[in-house]
Amino acid sequence: MTLHDLTAAQQLEGLRAKEFSSRELTEHYLGRIERHEGLGAFVTLNDAALEEADRADARLGAGDRAPLLGLPIGVKDLAATAGVRTTFGSAALRDFVPPQDSWTAGLIRQAGAVLLGKTNTSEFGASCYTENDVTPHPAVTPYAPTRYSSGSSGGAATAVAAGLLPVAHASDGAGSIRTPAATCHLVGFKPSRGLVSPAPAVSFLSAGTEGPIARTVEDAALLLDVLASPAPGDLYGWRNEGSFTQALKLRRPLKVATWTDTGTTEATHPEAERAVGRAKEVLTGLGHEVVEVPLPARWDEPVSRAILTWFAYQVGAVTQLVVRRPELLRPYTKSLLAINDTLSANDIVTAQALLARYAGTFLAATDDYDVVLTPTTNGPPVPIGHYTGDEADLMLKWSCPTPWVNLAGVPAISLPSHVDDQGLPHGVHLAGRARRDAELLALAAQLESARLWEDRHPPAWHE
Repeated sequence: MTLHDLTAAQQLEGLRAKEFSSRELTEHYLGRIERHEGLGAFVTLNDAALEEADRADARLGAGDRAPLLGLPIGVKDLAATAGVRTTFGSAALRDFVPPQDSWTAGLIRQAGAVLLGKTNTSEFGASCYTENDVTPHPAVTPYAPTRYSSGSSGGAATAVAAGLLPVAHASDGAGSIRTPAATCHLVGFKPSRGLVSPAPAVSFLSAGTEGPIARTVEDAALLLDVLASPAPGDLYGWRNEGSFTQALKLRRPLKVATWTDTGTTEATHPEAERAVGRAKEVLTGLGHEVVEVPLPARWDEPVSRAILTWFAYQVGAVTQLVVRRPELLRPYTKSLLAINDTLSANDIVTAQALLARYAGTFLAATDDYDVVLTPTTNGPPVPIGHYTGDEADLMLKWSCPTPWVNLAGVPAISLPSHVDDQGLPHGVHLAGRARRDAELLALAAQLESARLWEDRHPPAWHE
């Protein structure tokens, strides 16, 4: 067994028992990152990582038990890290080094983690594939390196799946934690609105948040325990009572609603149906009630236009603040800025109202249920170069099960389902009720214990 075979929780136990040092762990992962550079997992490595590891070892030797002390970790390149380059996936910010950490990056560092570097992301997190003009390699799933690991947290998922990180920080505005987890046979958790404060700011719609990508539910809960400390001034901030890792032992029968309808013109992929079918069988065997219900609302033209309007407005607001050379932006980002240039204040407010009503339709339709079960994606990881033509439409048809959760502000988790006959991973998606994140994680732990998915790794894991 090698060091990266250990889960994050096991690595923390080993560090505290002095079975190995943080420097040894850090050197191990840095070597693997260099060896697997072609997977596109990282944008920037932290030159001070070994120094941080040495300081962690000194603290461990003195009996310090900070939650993540000595554990190597990666932070998504959409979160600012003091003294470590942060590009937001954009060549226009290729040389930007922030003077201070984002809220969540600061929490991770305060918890004693060793920052290995910044994981790859799409430009300003605007697409569900991870390819940019900062790095030569798109982030790919280690199970099929000719296919994207989705986005915008593609680098984080690639790194954890390939054994380049024990656990990773990620963020999610429409599925960006959950769809990469699905493509890489991992656990990806999106918290309820307000549990984790997103960078850089909270809006009234506040669809985006940050959370963990991990190999196990326990590892996801371990990182969530650190991230779940809302920033002062967060309009929706709230604190969970107790530890998420301790809550994994909770058990009660739940009522689960399920559908597989995509809500688009695209038919449901057979492997998406298979993923939900497997999960239904396991949930029923665990004593939960599973009920098939109609999809509450479709991605009709007004809703699709509203979400594109909202994304264009958000990207436009960010680029106006930080980009000085817009000619360096990628074509898709430029297309969003072109849309933003046509928008009036009334357009933006109207889009927000329509999306709020759309989310409310889902909440009303599932009010009698504890959990909603769907596929995570409509099909397997897509090939590099897939998104040509109408990118927004192609992305929606593939990632359609996830965005309603962000708009509704409820927690959701993607769990590995199966690897198909072509060796491609698929995920299953569970959404809970607002602020019942602990209950959703406990259900995920039950599914893990019941062997919903195989504990398996891609070829890169063994190299």
